[in-house]
Amino acid sequence: MGATKSFHFTDKHNSISKYAKALAHPARVAILQFLAKEQTCFCGDIVDEIPLSQSTVSQHLKELKESGLITGDITGAKVCYCIDEKQWKAAQQSLNKLFDSFKGNCC
Repeated sequence: MGATKSFHFTDKHNSISKYAKALAHPARVAILQFLAKEQTCFCGDIVDEIPLSQSTVSQHLKELKESGLITGDITGAKVCYCIDEKQWKAAQQSLNKLFDSFKGNCC
């Protein structure tokens, strides 16, 4: 969605959309699962864990950082990536509210 149209929607709509966009590619889901499993910041090469080129992994990490779901801090020559716990919980609550809003009996 173009930035010029997002103002028509609530902050909640835009927030859910941001998280959904971050989750919209299987590579990003795999990166999030890997980081969640680590339970700590990962300072190695994520490209060793995901079967994609470094440039492609970097683009996915950038998208995840822009969504707020992960952080990336430079430590020496490496970047350490972590789940942003506050944003992770906010995404979980937002998506749960969306899915919980459907009460069934459609059609």
